[in-house]
Amino acid sequence: IHVDKPQKFWDRVLWTDETKLELFGPMDQRCVWRRKTKHGGGSIMLWGCFASAGTGKLQRVQGTMNSLQYQEILDDNVMQSVTNLRLGRRWTFQQDNDPKHTSKSTRAWLQIKGWNILEWPSQSPDLNPIENLWWDLKKAVAVLCKPKNVTET
Repeated sequence: IHVDKPQKFWDRVLWTDETKLELFGPMDQRCVWRRKTKHGGGSIMLWGCFASAGTGKLQRVQGTMNSLQYQEILDDNVMQSVTNLRLGRRWTFQQDNDPKHTSKSTRAWLQIKGWNILEWPSQSPDLNPIENLWWDLKKAVAVLCKPKNVTET
């Protein structure tokens, strides 16, 4: 779809995604017996973004994200990230095809915003370079932080 885009175009793409950060999951390979954590206490959800100039804002997601919460997160974080990263006026917003990203209300909200949206192939999360940042973050949390609970993250 985008093979003919010049490097300057890619330098102005704001890559975005959500990830689940497992505090006691596969990255943390210690074998110990723990009491069962109720209510999913061993993980947090994060939304983040970056561009070629560096990382943008990172926000913890409260509860299960729906379309409205997604729009609020974008409203609180995207334009500040675009400004901080100096992407200029001709920047492009990337998101995958998650249902909350493509819902009728989110599509209408994005249309009102007037952002240039990068066309994204369905079921292609591995194409998003932010996955590499998530991997680095998860490794760092597993190796450096060793949180005992969600409030320590």
